[in-house]
Amino acid sequence: MSPLTCPDAFLSPLEIEDAVTRALAEDLGRAGDLTSVATIPEGRRGRAAVVARAAGTIAGLPLVVAALRKLDPDAEIAAHARDGTAVGAATALMTIAADARALLAAERVSLNFLGHLSGIASATAEFAKRMAHTRARVTCTRKTTPGLRALEKYAVRCGGGSNHRFGLDDAILIKDNHIAVAGGIRTVLARAKAMAGHLVKIEIEVDSLDQLAEVLDAGGADVVLLDNMDPPTLRRAVAMVDGRLVTEASGGITLATAAAIAETGVDYLSTGAITHSAPSLDVALDIEA
Repeated sequence: MSPLTCPDAFLSPLEIEDAVTRALAEDLGRAGDLTSVATIPEGRRGRAAVVARAAGTIAGLPLVVAALRKLDPDAEIAAHARDGTAVGAATALMTIAADARALLAAERVSLNFLGHLSGIASATAEFAKRMAHTRARVTCTRKTTPGLRALEKYAVRCGGGSNHRFGLDDAILIKDNHIAVAGGIRTVLARAKAMAGHLVKIEIEVDSLDQLAEVLDAGGADVVLLDNMDPPTLRRAVAMVDGRLVTEASGGITLATAAAIAETGVDYLSTGAITHSAPSLDVALDIEA
């Protein structure tokens, strides 16, 4: 794993390779970087710095390195930060000496990954900061960009958040539609418990205290998702659970409401906003003249 990777989060080199290869192929197309080939002499070397123009938490530096090395295996790269680092505005993250054509051809792909993933890490870090005085943790959802889920969930970890399930295949999450189709809470929990392997967790969504009471009475769940409940209702729900299940608050959670929800005693706050709505962090590649 790259030494630039966040020490508290795994990022598969296979995911890096696949994402960078697809992105470069999309950008270079069939004829390559026409502008650089037309204007820059072959063999010309270039020097540049990758800079965070705004303050934030960094994620995606290994993808920058991979994109550059894909086009210039001999690129010289000196890193001044690593993923998971909180930086101020105008911070140089790495300096590069490489083939000038390769440097410019890799620029946009590199910055797209770095800005997008750093934006997610920064948004997550802000949620974590608002909740730091509680025991609750912020966690992501499956509301991710198709093809980039592993990278985006990695960025959440870089920002101090935790990961919910990665797909439909690594946990059972029973939502309102499953309950409706299966014929009720008791039926759906019984079927799930009968099928789940001994390492597979079962989570069930409820949107009322009456439903929660039925879940507690039926048994079989490991986690309960408390959907769209206000803080007073969440407090009552946490008291009803009394430590028997892991509790997760979800539904319309924002930075403005995160602290109040975390203070109810829930274990997790899940929000899709940290992946699908996080603004990209402003990053740039500054060429030395």
